[in-house]
Amino acid sequence: MSWEGGVDLVAVTHPSLAMPNVIVHVARVVHTPVGSAPAGMVFWQPDANAAPVVMGFISSNPTVGAYFGPKIFAGTPFENAPVLDAEITVRGEGDQATARVVVAGHTFETSLNGLGDAELISREPAPTAPFHQQGLERVAASASLTVDGREVNVIVPPVGISGGPAAVFSPNGLYAR
Repeated sequence: MSWEGGVDLVAVTHPSLAMPNVIVHVARVVHTPVGSAPAGMVFWQPDANAAPVVMGFISSNPTVGAYFGPKIFAGTPFENAPVLDAEITVRGEGDQATARVVVAGHTFETSLNGLGDAELISREPAPTAPFHQQGLERVAASASLTVDGREVNVIVPPVGISGGPAAVFSPNGLYAR
């Protein structure tokens, strides 16, 4: 599968958290063998001791959303994640990229600022990302998140679940298994 206009934010909301409790990983358009549509994944667990508020693969096209678990994330905790209908808007201009996702009654807005130069990446499969990755990435100097209109303080770790930067805009790329 390939994508255009990817916004990826993986973060924690408190320094005591060992695992990310925020993932907004979306693209303006994702191309799969079963179709093309805006798509990605969202994981939002504001209380680490409670179930996630929102978790799943998201798309405006349920067939595209259902492709990710068994075809891309097989063998990971996300393999059987639900598919949720979502409205996804991605913009990238200059040194900023934004994503707005409306899913499951919640609105997530991310902003990646101070984007660096585009760098060509090629990553081998890893336990959390069991697929080859290639593409262009622009690392963000800072990131912000609002959920339902409220600013959420996020701490961005140096490495996200894909093995690359945790706050990054990817103009284009591909995952292959």
